[in-house]
Amino acid sequence: MAILRFNALKETLHRTPVKIQEDERRSDMFGRNVFNQKAMRQYLTKDAYESLKNATENGQKIDRLLAENISAGMKEWAISKGATHYTHWFQPLTGSTAEKHDAFFETTEDGGAMEKFSGSQLVQQEPDASSLPNGGIRNTFEARGYTAWDPSSPAFVWGPTLCIPTIFVSYTGEALDYKTPLLRSVSALDKAATDVVRYFDKKVSKVITTLGWEQEYFLVDSALASTRPDLMMSGRTLLGHSPAKGQQLDDHYFGSIPSRVLNYMRDLERECMLLGIPVKTRHNEVAPNQFELAPIFEEVNLAVDHNSLLMDVMDKVAERHYFKVLFHEKPFQGVNGSGKHNNWSLATDSGSNLLSPGKTPMKNMRFLTFFINTIKAFYENEELIRATIASASNDHRLGANEAPPAVMSVFIGSQLTKVLDELEKVTNGKLSPEEKTELKLNVVGKIPEILLDNTDRNRTSPFAFTGNKFELRAVGSTANCADPMTVLNAIVAKQLIEFKVEVDGLISDKKMKKDDAIFNVLREYIKSSKKIRFEGDGYGDAWQKEAEKRGLSNYRTTPEALKAKISKKAIDLFGGLNIMNEIEVKARYEIEIEDYSKHIQIEGRVLGDIARNHIIPTAIKYQNILIENVKGLKEIYGSNFKGQAKQQMNIIEAISEHIEKINEEVDQMINARKQANLIEDPTEKAFAYCDNVKPYFDDIRYHCDKLELMVDDEIWPLTKYRELLFTK
Repeated sequence: MAILRFNALKETLHRTPVKIQEDERRSDMFGRNVFNQKAMRQYLTKDAYESLKNATENGQKIDRLLAENISAGMKEWAISKGATHYTHWFQPLTGSTAEKHDAFFETTEDGGAMEKFSGSQLVQQEPDASSLPNGGIRNTFEARGYTAWDPSSPAFVWGPTLCIPTIFVSYTGEALDYKTPLLRSVSALDKAATDVVRYFDKKVSKVITTLGWEQEYFLVDSALASTRPDLMMSGRTLLGHSPAKGQQLDDHYFGSIPSRVLNYMRDLERECMLLGIPVKTRHNEVAPNQFELAPIFEEVNLAVDHNSLLMDVMDKVAERHYFKVLFHEKPFQGVNGSGKHNNWSLATDSGSNLLSPGKTPMKNMRFLTFFINTIKAFYENEELIRATIASASNDHRLGANEAPPAVMSVFIGSQLTKVLDELEKVTNGKLSPEEKTELKLNVVGKIPEILLDNTDRNRTSPFAFTGNKFELRAVGSTANCADPMTVLNAIVAKQLIEFKVEVDGLISDKKMKKDDAIFNVLREYIKSSKKIRFEGDGYGDAWQKEAEKRGLSNYRTTPEALKAKISKKAIDLFGGLNIMNEIEVKARYEIEIEDYSKHIQIEGRVLGDIARNHIIPTAIKYQNILIENVKGLKEIYGSNFKGQAKQQMNIIEAISEHIEKINEEVDQMINARKQANLIEDPTEKAFAYCDNVKPYFDDIRYHCDKLELMVDDEIWPLTKYRELLFTK
């Protein structure tokens, strides 16, 4: 392994940089490999074009006869782009994407062949995919699974394949993917928000959920990564002593992008442009070799598809540049982890952002309505929000190095806090003309100032208002955005439904005017959700104690957090909005809780193998070198050799102590793992892995990392942090 390590280091030094040549404007490339409206107009009949356009924009069903025309046009377009195969591209509950390629090729009766792609092949497929996670929904003897075309997300050509975004459902109709519940939540929120926004604008017929994600990631040299079994098998380093220089100088953050990395980014962005992914921002992140990419916001379904596709593209482009992309939330101990900040907002079909303050009392009342309802929804469902960002990998990140803590809270800034505090004080239940004017002055006068000066994104806040959107910062970098977005859409939809019932009740029962009724309900929401608002340091012990006093949850591990997903409250929420039934909810819980156990199991096995097969033998080898040195000193100095070999003897003794501790801890970890594996109940097994197996990881790592500082660098088998994090 030591030879592999040094050969890998030499390879990185002598590698010829990949040169990228961009000979056209990005605006000209954008969407070239997407079956967008431009391609549709060229390859479809007028009726087929209008039908697909209505399906994309308004969710209308496509006639089967027109589907034949659409499939024929899509096939011709794809072949013109070099495609030979097609696939129903979907997002199963593995967290990655899935695809099964079929050729356009078909044989004919006369012994010839032709390219064929029918309407039925476009609209629906039966990929089986029975080995994908299903949470008990599918039996082995009833393994059918179906993919169905989602016209709201355009087809695209990636490599030689036409990719058709689809949903994935079981034979009995339950969702087996992330997209299906997301689409249902979008529909539920659209209806609920449209009903409320019509208090202010009768012309609104649709409310659109928008998402702008920010993808953080690490890049390490692929040759160096291949020498680390832990990186290759678990996505993170289970061992490794922190380098003398890490991120303490803050010199990497927003620094000049290294040439090799910049070439990778340019190549990646070119591929994104062709695929219609509107990437805009790139920069160095805080940790060495950590970077961020962010797009222009889009409708949430398309944004989720683009993020899932992006992660695939990032991996493939990285291979061309001899990089390995690390999406794990905490691949390196002691430096920043990686998140995937989800910037969520609502917009009307006229393009008006419902979370942007306006210039009139009415528009500001509309802003406050959606702003306060979102905060109330978050407060009422903070445990479910915590559950939706829970994973074995994100547990390492939450609460460390600028990541939000496990306690859920909302940051809105000092100015908006003052506005809500002032509105809370109004006691008569009505807004006089003077108070309406005051509302205008309070909101309109202060929001511009907030936008300019006071919307610093509190790094320790899980859910921060940032001017015209809420940023869910707690989402992990490996996550599929659909899961947290489905939950956020659902809780806000339910809250808006309840809000409308309350407002209509006041108008009907107490004969209140609409504005007064709206304000009365909002004022009570401000009071009842105040506990979730927090503007300070989320890392401090004081906040942990204060959060407990406020009755906020503080689930530090995934098994604790995930229980909220199968609570009666959650089941009623999803069922009441027709987003997921009880079977679908419980299936997802079972998949996620089993996934947690499997991740800890894999890490434990990898750690034990490395400790015993790499670390201990290397330590013994170096110890033998020292012993030979001591023997040589004894031959030279005779009985006085102990004075000359004192330091060597200390190191020999220390190595023995660390070896003993490693062996002892690995034995205990293996026994704990064996006991956990005997447990049949998935929840109990997850807690056993969390409480009884995982605690050994840090102890084993401690002793291995101490040996790294003692053993001769020339024989140390694992590529070190200083090499992984600082290779150009």
